[in-house]
Amino acid sequence: MQRLSVDEFKQAEKLPLIVVLDDVRSMHNVGSVFRTGDAFRIEAVYLCGITSTPPNAEIHKTALGAEDSVEWKYFNNVQEAIIALKEKDYEIYSIEQAHGSTMLQNFKPIASKKYAVVLGNEVKGVHQEVIDASDGCLEIPQFGTKHSMNVSVTAGIIIWHFAKNLIL
Repeated sequence: MQRLSVDEFKQAEKLPLIVVLDDVRSMHNVGSVFRTGDAFRIEAVYLCGITSTPPNAEIHKTALGAEDSVEWKYFNNVQEAIIALKEKDYEIYSIEQAHGSTMLQNFKPIASKKYAVVLGNEVKGVHQEVIDASDGCLEIPQFGTKHSMNVSVTAGIIIWHFAKNLIL
């Protein structure tokens, strides 16, 4: 299937995207984000707050080894991650339904920029102070009776949007 080895993955060019998980409780969600991040060769996953970190058997159940290929870093709180990202000139977008958010289909990432997206807790979402510190909010349109999606599903849609616009 012409898959990269972990070493080849680490050396390969990456999608200029870091996914930040803030207070994500489910280790299955964390593992799934790693696996999707591997599929699209994102730069890294930043794990913040109560979000679990590898090595962890529950993360591995869904990551299936992607926690070894995708770079990751842990921060005690998301504000530390945001400061580190801003110091490296990343544009930061919270993924949240918020006043003034940009619908995902209307957001076109620019190839010369680096991006980070913040996904929040499964129940509480992205904290307001994180939204305030972001360069903007991206919202996935929804047309059913529910107004939220699973964190890992949301991450997949967001990562795909960046990949579609930047490398495909």
